[in-house]
Parts: sequence; structure tokens; C-alpha cells
Amino acid sequence: MLELDRVTKIFRLGIFGRKSLKAVDQVSFRVNHGQVVALIGESGSGKTTIGKMILRLLPATSGTILFEGRDIAKFHGRALKEYYRQVQGVFQDPFSSYNPIFKVDRIFNIVQKEFFPKVSAQKWRERQEEALCAVGLTPEEVLGKYPHQLSGGQLQRLLIARALLLEIRLLVADEIISMLDASTRVDVLNLLADLKNAQGLSVLFITHDLALAHYVSDEALILYRGNIVESGDIAKVFGSPLHPYTQMLLLSVPRLDQKWEDVEIKLQAQSAPLGKGCVYYHRCFVQEKEKICANEKPGLLEVENGHFVACHRFRETKKEVRYATGETRGTSTS
Repeated sequence: MLELDRVTKIFRLGIFGRKSLKAVDQVSFRVNHGQVVALIGESGSGKTTIGKMILRLLPATSGTILFEGRDIAKFHGRALKEYYRQVQGVFQDPFSSYNPIFKVDRIFNIVQKEFFPKVSAQKWRERQEEALCAVGLTPEEVLGKYPHQLSGGQLQRLLIARALLLEIRLLVADEIISMLDASTRVDVLNLLADLKNAQGLSVLFITHDLALAHYVSDEALILYRGNIVESGDIAKVFGSPLHPYTQMLLLSVPRLDQKWEDVEIKLQAQSAPLGKGCVYYHRCFVQEKEKICANEKPGLLEVENGHFVACHRFRETKKEVRYATGETRGTSTS
């Protein structure tokens, strides 16, 4: 359905644009019909930039983004409108998606005016009610109210209901539950799973939360400094992580038997410029890094069916993972 092929995004910095920042570097992946793909990484890794390029909110510097085999950069006029009828995004802060001086009904009125002008008022009310019920809301709860009168969870559900009214096929969900309370988070995740199973909805689930990604996703893409360093089936990536960065992310999940301060000190990022070698070289805690790590950037290599890693030392890390805390855990070998 959606395919990114060597997509790169470079931002020009400074008054005259003499400096540049490569936010996304040669990223390639697919999202298939009815699939939930988690794009995982820490803040500044390029996750949101990828989402914005898919939604045509930012142009790609190079590479192509294909939807059903067609380059979205070439969509204009009616073709672009049809693209937005099938692909929509929901972002982290639901309050920023609403104009505080308008009632929330406005988001539904705009959808009808722009995409379904010939649908009768009665039919539209029926469709609107169906969409609200699908996300666990009723018209009496939310319609006729201003954004400040509703909770963040209700506003987020309204945005998903808007997407359902458009009968979308792909949802770009960018940190959509990070501002919600724990109980509401589970409800929204279960909603996405239900929509996937019932309607075949595809989701690009952008997050920094590994537990949530594991709960809802079929595949994982681990992103570091604009580069995919590991990808594959969610069970394989989480069950047998091969890249040191993936291992570090899994280690950084707080544990009840360990003080977080002790772990955090040993996981602090090292600020270093990108060289021509591995993007993770200066933070890598794998023992005895080789010269190739500093001088040659590794490509994604399929190490087992459906499991890819960009690491020169993945064989060593697969045999024995030396965590940043000094803890050593044995893993299976092939």
C-alpha cells in the first residue's frame, strides 16, 4: 500500500542556509494493507519528519513515497484530495488540532463540505453517529461542545472518528496517546486494533514507547538519527534484538527492581557529529569496536527471515549482549 524508497530529508539551517541537518537518511520501508507498523525512536530521531512527509506536510529532499504504486509528490488537485481521503494523520496534542473558538462539530462539517457535498443531512447524521459509536462516543457526549469542554481522550477519539468518516485506508498516528492517561491509552490502542481487524485499516504507529508498540504492532522499525538500524516482525525485534541501540532501548524500560537513576547515568547520549561510519558508533557499548564501524556505514542485512539489522557486529551481539549497566545476558545463536 505505502512504500518509502530511499527517502531523505535535509533541513537548511542558518540565515543563509549554509548549514544543513540531515533529519532522515535513505529510509526505506513498506506498510501493507491491514498492517500496523511501529516507527520507534527517541526524540529527534526523525519519526515525526517521516510522518509529515507521508502526509505531504513536508517535501522529501530525495527518494520517493509511493501510495498504491503512485508517487505522492506528483499528486495535485483532485488526485491530492483523493489521497487525503484515504490517508490521514492524528498527532500527539489533540488540543492543537482544534480551533478553540469553534465547536468540535466543525471538523465533521468540513469533511462533509469538502468530500461528501451530495450526501443528505439525514444520511450524514447517520454516518456521523456510526463513526462516533465506532470510537466509543455518542453525539450527546461531544457534539455542540467546545474543545475545552472535552478531555484529551475524547478529542483524540473525535479525530479518529473524522478519519473513519473519510473511509481512510492508512492512518499516520504520531504519538497519539502520549498525552493521555493510562486507562485511555489502552482504550485508544484497542480501538486501533479493532479498526485494523474489522476494516483492514493500516497504521503507521509513531512512538517512543516500546511497550505500547509491542502491544499494538505487527512490525517494528527502529530509527536512530534518521536511519533505520533494525526492522522486522515485532516478536523477533523485541525477542532477539541485534542492534546495540535496540538493546539499549529495551534496557531503558524502567524496572521495579532497579533504581532508574543508576540506569539513566549509564545510558546518557554522547553528543558527537556524524561520521562516515555507523551512526551509532559514538554511543555503542559493544566491546572492542572495529575499524570498519568507524569508517563504513552498515546497510540493512536480513539476518533471519523478516528480521533486518544495520550493524557490522550483529553476530557478536547475538551471541552475548553486554548491556550498558554491565549486566550480561546470553542469547540464542544461529
